[in-house]
Amino acid sequence: MPEYLYPGVYVEEIDTGNKPIEGVSTSTVGFLGIAERGPVKPILITSFDEFTRTFGRYLHDSEGDHYLAFGVEGFFQNGGKRCYVQRVFHFDDTTPANSATRAKVTISAVMTIWALGPGAFGNKIAYQVSNAGLDPSGTSQLFRLSLFYWVGGIPGTMFAPNSNNFAVQPTLIEVYDNLSPNPNDSTFYEGEINDVSNLIVIKQSAAGRPAINPGNVGTDLNGNPLFLNGAGVPLPLTGGGDGTSSGGGKLFNSDDFTGRDKDPTLPGVFTGASQVKTGLEGLGDVDEISLLSCPDESYLPANTIAQLLVSQCENKKDRFAILQAPVNVVPPNDPSVNSKYAAYYYPWLKILDPRTSVPTLIPPGGHVAGIYARSDTNVGVHKDPANELILGIEELQVQTNDQQQAILNPKGVNVLRYFRGAGNLVWGGRTTASDPDWKYINVRRLFIFVEKSIQRGTQWVVFDLNSEPTWARVVRSVSAFLTGLWRDGMLQGAKKEEAFFVRCDRTTMTQADIDNGRLICLIGIAPVKPAEFVIFRIGQWDGGSSVTEG
Repeated sequence: MPEYLYPGVYVEEIDTGNKPIEGVSTSTVGFLGIAERGPVKPILITSFDEFTRTFGRYLHDSEGDHYLAFGVEGFFQNGGKRCYVQRVFHFDDTTPANSATRAKVTISAVMTIWALGPGAFGNKIAYQVSNAGLDPSGTSQLFRLSLFYWVGGIPGTMFAPNSNNFAVQPTLIEVYDNLSPNPNDSTFYEGEINDVSNLIVIKQSAAGRPAINPGNVGTDLNGNPLFLNGAGVPLPLTGGGDGTSSGGGKLFNSDDFTGRDKDPTLPGVFTGASQVKTGLEGLGDVDEISLLSCPDESYLPANTIAQLLVSQCENKKDRFAILQAPVNVVPPNDPSVNSKYAAYYYPWLKILDPRTSVPTLIPPGGHVAGIYARSDTNVGVHKDPANELILGIEELQVQTNDQQQAILNPKGVNVLRYFRGAGNLVWGGRTTASDPDWKYINVRRLFIFVEKSIQRGTQWVVFDLNSEPTWARVVRSVSAFLTGLWRDGMLQGAKKEEAFFVRCDRTTMTQADIDNGRLICLIGIAPVKPAEFVIFRIGQWDGGSSVTEG
């Protein structure tokens, strides 16, 4: 309470109104999958170009195609704005020697460079230390660090004959100039490179300036030695590997997709941190995520990855999983899970492979996730993300007719179909739940949106007085938020009293609840449902007139 110690006029501010509740984002996707390279923590991505700079492009290896890059590209093609990407890598708890390893190099015993994440891609990185742009003579402690990455591996012949041009142009080049080895300087190299580079992390092991790369790249026409950027030949990082499967099967297992809380093979990934969350564990800590998708869902058999995605959604209750039918099952089996937190899509999509221009099949999850984001932006989370055009594809894997969909739709299989004059459309909007209350995607996602928004917007109530004035403010705050949703058409009812109710009083709490610090607010909302079956009943009519002779 304020003190009144002298006669006079006192001006005081009091909080009398309700606290506004702001709606949370509903279209941020968490992508999990196998990438060419990159870090193993969730990275916010806002464009496909940003994805390729961080994780590389389309990946094909001895196990075949991996679809993370295709999924993220489809997401942005169909209206997605932002996503978090979590790269999967192999770790073997039983036999650590089988785990993926990180390439590294130590320069002049003063500086260690690590590849940004584990994997053989680190062996495709070369570094070059040269004199700084502000000190071309090399008299100061400043230096320049150049990094080069070749997706096909460091070429055996680095430079063209009698030239300081690369024989094979690097896929990615990063240059950091005027770096200082002094931790007190604003251009200290750890601060300039870590969390900025798409290739490496760096750590100082001793004071001092690293040595310039030795050697030269050849001679000019007069026999004089040539040096690239005033330095010698770029040298490689070494020791990186993708690991090996102890069982002789697939390299990545369910534990790699699930992730872990601590990973001893990743020193320096997070400067000064010993705890590293990978796989779905990492995505689970990103509160902004509201949708989950794994373009490489079919990598493991028996719906293993689908179950992992759904398990996180059901445990956290703040996100929704987009699942995909297998490519080789036409028509598909029943959805792999029975959950109100997941939707299941069929069939796969046919595109022209950007690497070969040959038609290839990719899973639909990334494109569908972009459609969710587009529908949320254009209309709102209360609209079922169906009857939406699929962009960025040539055609569908197979065509489905009405009779085939009549069997699939009641099972919770959302079919992608082609309609003449309309194009390729998402033609289903159901979850995989058997509970009829939760069979529509928009109903489940609307509840997630409302629950998460109220949870975030009412944090001020915690430790406030559990009494009638606080209860009234809670009711006003929640009612104002739900009234806005009703006015936006997100709830049913001609009047707001028909759309929702909010109660927080002695009817929702006992004295025991109050004594135990529990404030209980009861909320009911009437979500809008999609017009899944549009029926026109038409009969003959004689026009309502009579004809007479006169």
